[in-house]
Amino acid sequence: MTPPLSVQLYTVRDAIATDLPGTLRRIADIGFTNVELAGYVDRADEYAEALKATGLTAPSGHARLLGDAGLDLDRILSASVTVGLTTLIDPHIDEARWTTREDVEAIARELGAVAARAADHGLALGYHNHAFEFEHRIDGVSAYEVFANALHDDVVLELDTYWCQVGGDSAVEILGKLGDKVRFLHVKDGDGTKNDKAQVAVGNGIMPVREIIAAAPQAQQVIELDDHEGDVFQAVADSHAFLTGVQA
Repeated sequence: MTPPLSVQLYTVRDAIATDLPGTLRRIADIGFTNVELAGYVDRADEYAEALKATGLTAPSGHARLLGDAGLDLDRILSASVTVGLTTLIDPHIDEARWTTREDVEAIARELGAVAARAADHGLALGYHNHAFEFEHRIDGVSAYEVFANALHDDVVLELDTYWCQVGGDSAVEILGKLGDKVRFLHVKDGDGTKNDKAQVAVGNGIMPVREIIAAAPQAQQVIELDDHEGDVFQAVADSHAFLTGVQA
């Protein structure tokens, strides 16, 4: 059974910066019961309270886990527990590390080590891609595939289907190769370029959304717009309506 739709709250980050509870109420009013968090570590108690007040659950959330100087992993893990995550996802590992097999396999090992610490807090660990993991090729395949094949079983994948396509690979084909390793999908749409403002409501762009959903029926679908020219809440609502129709 497909999990209920979610939305990455980075999409509505500007509204959250001024009114977290009100923004979550608007998301709940659209029909969401799940959200994916970003930027929650410094506001974990606020998020926990606002989620409870609006009846929303955050099964997943984004926090950078590798590479930042002064990174406090224990604090991130504690905040993740406070807000109720079950899967903590690293959203970005520097592009410079995705050019050689040795570096990519080292990333996989490092995330495996973090996964062991996350498990002590009852958390699963995941990774979310951008375009560059697919643009860099190693022995004829994307760096992302090398990474996925090197990952410990304790680390899951959140495939950003849009950036996969922009990076040069078919999201449908990648999902066919990776199977149940992919537990979350970032479902977004646009014109297929790197212009974030050209992203649109799901179903209104060039992405083969129905085929993508069919290729990963087990995965949590997470709506996201990195940016948008119009009313972002309307785009989120339109995306929710489209994907609800696809699931029906």
